[in-house]
Amino acid sequence: MKYLLVIRHAKSSWNNDLLADFDRPLNERGNHDAPIMAKRLLEKDVVLGAVISSTAIRAFSTAVYFAKTYGINKVDIIRLDKLYQAPPRVFYEVIEAVDDSFDCIAIVSHNPGITEFVNELTETKIDDMPTCGIFAVEVPIKSWKDFAKGEKDFWFFDSPKN
Repeated sequence: MKYLLVIRHAKSSWNNDLLADFDRPLNERGNHDAPIMAKRLLEKDVVLGAVISSTAIRAFSTAVYFAKTYGINKVDIIRLDKLYQAPPRVFYEVIEAVDDSFDCIAIVSHNPGITEFVNELTETKIDDMPTCGIFAVEVPIKSWKDFAKGEKDFWFFDSPKN
């Protein structure tokens, strides 16, 4: 069995109009919510093996909070440029390339692609993936290479406002 957590980055700052979208950091609420959501995962007894993140500042900062909660070194977060503004097909490509030694992975990325992707996975739909929201599925496969064709079962959804 493989477990996938799809996490939208925490709330980002719009305070500096000169920053490119890619370079926006987390705001105060984002820095508050991300460690709380990571702790909630831990309380659900989720055993996270790997964190994969967009290289955008707000996504990577969110990923660092989750990694830290799980004792994963910041340098071990898998950073992928292609997860920035990624369409659903990129999520599949990323997942299918994951090492099979990891049974549970988290991918931290952005809207609108993240909402489109999670809505393709199961019958459970999300109107708009909220910041720091977590959409989780379980897939009865042995290899991540089989993710696309595997039957995905909704596991849980959580967000800071739950």
